[in-house]
Amino acid sequence: MGSCSTWAWQELLVLLSSLWLWVGSAQPTPPGPTHASGPQLKFRLAGYPRKHNEGRVEVFYNDEWGTICDDDFTLANAHVLCRHLGFVAATGWAHSAKYGKGVGRIWLDNVNCAGGEKSIGDCKHRGWGNSDCSHEEDAGVICKDERIPGFKDSNVIETEQSHVEEVRLRPVVSGARRQLPVTEGIVEVRYKDGWAQICDEGWDSQNSRVVCGMMGFPAEKKVNRNFYKQAKSQPKQKRREDIGSKKRLFSERQQLNYRLHSVSCTGTEVHLSMCTFEFYRGNASAACGAGMPAVVSCVPGPLFATGNAHKKKQRQQQQGQPRIRLKGGAKVGEGRVEVLKNSEWGTICDDRWNLLSASVVCRELGFGSAKEALTGARMGQGTGPIHMNEVQCLGTEKSLWSCPFKNITQEDCKHTEDAAIRCNIPYMGYENLIRLAGGRTAFEGRVEVKRGSKWGTVCSDGWTTKEAMVACRQLGLGYSLHAVTETWYWDASNVTEMVLSGVKCAGHEMSLSHCQHHSASLNCKNTGTRFAAGVICSETASDLLLHAPLVQETAYIEDRPLHMLYCAAEENCLSSSARLANWPYGHRRLLRFSSQIHNNGRADFRPKAGRHSWVWHECHRHYHSMDIFTHYDILTPNGTKVAEGHKASFCLEDTECEEDVAKRYECANFGEQGITVGCWDLYRHDIDCQWIDITDVKPGNYILQVVINPNFEVAESDFTNNAMKCNCKYDGHRIWVHSCHIGDALSEEANKRFEQYPGQLNNQIS
Repeated sequence: MGSCSTWAWQELLVLLSSLWLWVGSAQPTPPGPTHASGPQLKFRLAGYPRKHNEGRVEVFYNDEWGTICDDDFTLANAHVLCRHLGFVAATGWAHSAKYGKGVGRIWLDNVNCAGGEKSIGDCKHRGWGNSDCSHEEDAGVICKDERIPGFKDSNVIETEQSHVEEVRLRPVVSGARRQLPVTEGIVEVRYKDGWAQICDEGWDSQNSRVVCGMMGFPAEKKVNRNFYKQAKSQPKQKRREDIGSKKRLFSERQQLNYRLHSVSCTGTEVHLSMCTFEFYRGNASAACGAGMPAVVSCVPGPLFATGNAHKKKQRQQQQGQPRIRLKGGAKVGEGRVEVLKNSEWGTICDDRWNLLSASVVCRELGFGSAKEALTGARMGQGTGPIHMNEVQCLGTEKSLWSCPFKNITQEDCKHTEDAAIRCNIPYMGYENLIRLAGGRTAFEGRVEVKRGSKWGTVCSDGWTTKEAMVACRQLGLGYSLHAVTETWYWDASNVTEMVLSGVKCAGHEMSLSHCQHHSASLNCKNTGTRFAAGVICSETASDLLLHAPLVQETAYIEDRPLHMLYCAAEENCLSSSARLANWPYGHRRLLRFSSQIHNNGRADFRPKAGRHSWVWHECHRHYHSMDIFTHYDILTPNGTKVAEGHKASFCLEDTECEEDVAKRYECANFGEQGITVGCWDLYRHDIDCQWIDITDVKPGNYILQVVINPNFEVAESDFTNNAMKCNCKYDGHRIWVHSCHIGDALSEEANKRFEQYPGQLNNQIS
């Protein structure tokens, strides 16, 4: 029976094998790499805003232009496409229609190149025209700005035929010195290796509004066209007489080179390339016969206005608190959008967030149109309520509050969906007055500034994170990671003279020259290059904030015997009067509470000191990575400090994290310390030093204040949310803590009410 069954199984296997071979031969073989059939493919870069070597990729196939979906897109794909476009390689790629949404077909999807293919058609993909994408997923590439030797642009549609990339305002009238920002001038577009003009026939205020928005200005104003007509037609000597001695024509008669005409914008476009226009073809020397070059005059926002206009704007602003602000951005004109509603600041959910809505915000804040409408909390997560969702501006509104939007429930959105923006701002040239020398990368080095015509170093006396933040902002390198006060190891420059000392910044300035500093006479303890100021910059930063409700929920009083406080006394966690107590007898009265500190930024919070310099505390048997991590204060309503405490970073670690975020820092076994983005560190109310010693405080109404990272030892994207305040009533036996909030979470009016709070008459807190 056994041998028969074995024979039967062998027969069955042979039969199945032959059947499989027959089926296999009848089935079509799996498809190899897909090749494009028909005419040669053509490629071009499109979109806005962009440089000549980047943009949305568009493919000409089957007599129609179309785009490529970003699904499964890789750098290898970008390499192949950049070679198509005549560049040697790619340095990056962009997803989610960074350069704007294309139109027409989406020709390719799920493209998978190895990187060495000669044509994008040789890469694997779903097939031409087979896509499940929308134009919100159009892919872009950033190519290395190096052309392939001998490359012919036969595949590249000429830019002049369908695109306008760079636009500038060329000032015509100038004083002895050219002033920045340039607010008025002839509109010019990049053409080949030079610049060309636009014919102003049919030019209107909507066109001017678009150009001003691109230049970083919120509005346009009427220009004296007759003046420019005279300047164009009159002889040079006559023009000088008419204009006067204080002003002269910066540019004398030039050979005009018109490229565009019949420009028509609606006023809501964020770039001139989105407007309709026509190109002059062939010889354009006789173009624009009855017209002249388009001239635009713009109104600068308050930050960039000068003289009387600036003062007038300031007066207008002081009439009421703005209801919109930007938080968490490294540069001026960028950040998470927050709006004020019911006396409380909150965020905007990113559903349907686009460039039209972002531009309304930018202009409302005194900047130009929007460069980017950012989603997914790209500028860090906010706190508090989410006030708006599905904002749908037309682009003509004066305020975001005039746009249609939905009020949302907590289920609709989370702070991981907070909307943010990047705005166009005027060119001020600040980055040309500062540079880094000697660093290992472009993000670090000794700071050198230009004073007059001379480059020199900056004195490091008083050089802190705030000054370094301004330096990194001026350099365009993001946030400060470290403020360096000894830079001997970066001494790679021939600049040895110190030209700036006494620098003291608030942290929000656009340039070091805007900070307080010594005038012509320098005053520096160490003038050698060894002690020149330096920075290490970073594109991202952490952002710590306290969970205010937990403080309110966990606050209580404990009378703790002195014999249990020896370790706390050793670490200076008790008030000064404790030294005079009759140790070990008696007790200290402690206000205890829990602290839950979240990192809502875009980089992990790491202690400034490396692990080699952490201090071991035998009493508590742990390392301190930061001597003072938080300050705890009891203040009178007028701000007088009546009790204080401080908390060293006993252990910076990830106690808990949001869903899908893994813990990275743990103190056990001398582990790395820090707080991961999306995690929090919990200091429970029952651990040593998690208190304020209120033994000497008299009964009354007070303010409890907790400040994280009080000495700005570690860089953060936003220091204004590091303080938390609560009202509290102490009757000598019990304490009531209420109205806890982050320092900048309320309106100015609500903050005044908080500070002028008359106090509790009983224990009923409404």
